[in-house]
Amino acid sequence: MITAEHEKLLTSLAGQRVMIVGDVMLDHYTFGAVSRISPEAPVPVVEVISEEYVLGGAGNVARNINALGGHATMLAVIGDDRDGETLAQILDDNSVNSVLVHDDRRRTTRKTRIIAQNQQIVRVDRETSEPLSESVVGGLLENIATHAQDHDIVIVSDYGKGVITRPVMDALRAITGANGRRPRILVDPKPQNYDLYHGVDILTPNAKEAGEGANLPCAWPAGPARVGQALFDRLGCRDLLITLGPQGMALFEGRAKATHIPTFARKVFDVTGAGDTVIATLALAMAAGASLLDAAVLANHAAGIVVAQVGAATPTLEALRQAVEARPAPPVAPLPGME
Repeated sequence: MITAEHEKLLTSLAGQRVMIVGDVMLDHYTFGAVSRISPEAPVPVVEVISEEYVLGGAGNVARNINALGGHATMLAVIGDDRDGETLAQILDDNSVNSVLVHDDRRRTTRKTRIIAQNQQIVRVDRETSEPLSESVVGGLLENIATHAQDHDIVIVSDYGKGVITRPVMDALRAITGANGRRPRILVDPKPQNYDLYHGVDILTPNAKEAGEGANLPCAWPAGPARVGQALFDRLGCRDLLITLGPQGMALFEGRAKATHIPTFARKVFDVTGAGDTVIATLALAMAAGASLLDAAVLANHAAGIVVAQVGAATPTLEALRQAVEARPAPPVAPLPGME
């Protein structure tokens, strides 16, 4: 049975507002069946059954927030092309408040995944990763100044496609909200951009990204503690959440206190978008007033739901309630190496 405290937190997710700044993408899924090998080359022939377009990258973060009852505002860059039109329409269909800067010199990022028998056969990327022009950066900074001050939580969803730059991060750190404080900044990082994230509130890398940022191995059980300390040294961030795949999460509430949260996933079919789900749920719970530990535990539950599905899935509020009810008291413990 779900506790009154958990029910209160889940109910309070509804209506919370979170802003996302980052690299939005169009995810294109082609589903089919394989029954033979091509006579032209030793590759499978996929007979297409259906196709689907969904929000990817930073857009998937917004999709997760809205699926859990929150209100997402998406600040991003798209190209003046058909994929950009499709992406803008899907954002609207998903009730995402989108603030899009158009760049006629870039193509909208589209990732096509061909899936047969519940397995991904190949991925085809269409994208531009070159630096943004001064005018496009100026448009981003203008919209940050206009919209970020109306939010208590801002997610930086960095996929390394050019939107997250030093001017953008500096602008976010300089914002003063309506409550007189800077919005809390949560970052899903890209290793090549680590030096841009100095002083943010929470960093949420996976084990590979954390290890690359610290230049240390992040292997369980001793690695996460060492890597966490190195990231605090490098970035001066306030808190840190490292996702560890089958080992769950390592949550650092400051550099002196670290907790291991075991995974709640019972089946893992596809980890696509799991990091988006984690940071979205974490941000939404924090906006609702949850403690960092409670928010991380809820994010862990949400991640366990999406990895059990194929593709970039999103957890519903009811599915999250059922997951929490099944395991209301997770066996958290001090992180090895931090006792």
